[in-house]
Amino acid sequence: MSSSDQIIVPLDVSSLDEAIALIDKLPPVTFWKVGLELFVATGPEILKILKERQKRIFLDLKFHDIPNTVAGACSSASQYGVDLLTLHATAGKNALKAATEAIKDSPSPPKLLAITLLTSLNSRELAFDLKIPLELPEYALEMALLAQKCGINGAVCSPQEVSQLRQSCGPDFLLVCPGVRPSWAEKGDQQRVMTPEKAFKAGANYLVIGRPITMANDPIAAWERICEEL
Repeated sequence: MSSSDQIIVPLDVSSLDEAIALIDKLPPVTFWKVGLELFVATGPEILKILKERQKRIFLDLKFHDIPNTVAGACSSASQYGVDLLTLHATAGKNALKAATEAIKDSPSPPKLLAITLLTSLNSRELAFDLKIPLELPEYALEMALLAQKCGINGAVCSPQEVSQLRQSCGPDFLLVCPGVRPSWAEKGDQQRVMTPEKAFKAGANYLVIGRPITMANDPIAAWERICEEL
């Protein structure tokens, strides 16, 4: 797999027309992320369009509910033929196990990824707002290990936590990193960031890179620059 196939570009727009325009603008991108905003706006229509164009899909809906509901949602999502699907590790052991069970008979089950901690949160917020006494890297690791024990295929984590997770979870656990910014890009609302090259070296399998590409004056040039740097 070439490094350009390991870069996932988010369709962070709110309508089908905007999403199609962005896909048209970036033909070399092979892997797209569909998150809550777009999925709530368009439903599965956008997934159908991506499949028709033979793109890979990261359906990032971050399910977080009681086990029965999480299982039902994962089962429904697996019918779309997406490649990656997210749920929160904090849904707990029973929900994580129910999710893996729910998709096992799907004709093409997605890889399930657990959200360890949103990359917009920092250590201070973890301690003071969420009242979690663990240090941030330790907390992210505990969430990843819990997910792995329950049969989840991988985790979403910030690039700062990748190397520790890779070491503890082994080579087969998928690690997907948002919060990746080339050195020449603004970091926006991401608190825990790293350059693409460093994130891959630390052990990431996939990088989610949005605004540095999609908001660039010339998205194709930005995409090519990132691919060249890798």
